[in-house]
Amino acid sequence: MLYEAHGISKFIVICGYTDLRKSITGLAQIVEGNYQMNPFEKDVLFLFCGRRGDRIKALLWEGSGFLLLYKRFENGSISWPRTPDEAVSISKHEYRLLLQGLNPVKPKVQDVQPFSSF
Repeated sequence: MLYEAHGISKFIVICGYTDLRKSITGLAQIVEGNYQMNPFEKDVLFLFCGRRGDRIKALLWEGSGFLLLYKRFENGSISWPRTPDEAVSISKHEYRLLLQGLNPVKPKVQDVQPFSSF
């Protein structure tokens, strides 16, 4: 369900570190207080990550209440955008890249030199 994200119209990455001990109220306060965004906007998924990078939380207002999602990556961690005090909107494709462990906000791309024969 978290990977497919059916019915979600917007994905917002809360960059930097978030204390994942926070509950729905605490995360909603971060969205509203730190970023002046409306956590009650329907079909908007707010994504948070802690220091370790192997767990994320997501907050979603469904119209009648909040849905709090939590994902722990069993193998490794994800590359989370760590620019403090920034919230970034990403596409559905970038969201899927993020859940695969890639950083869609500032990807690290290596230039590959073509193989040359001697």
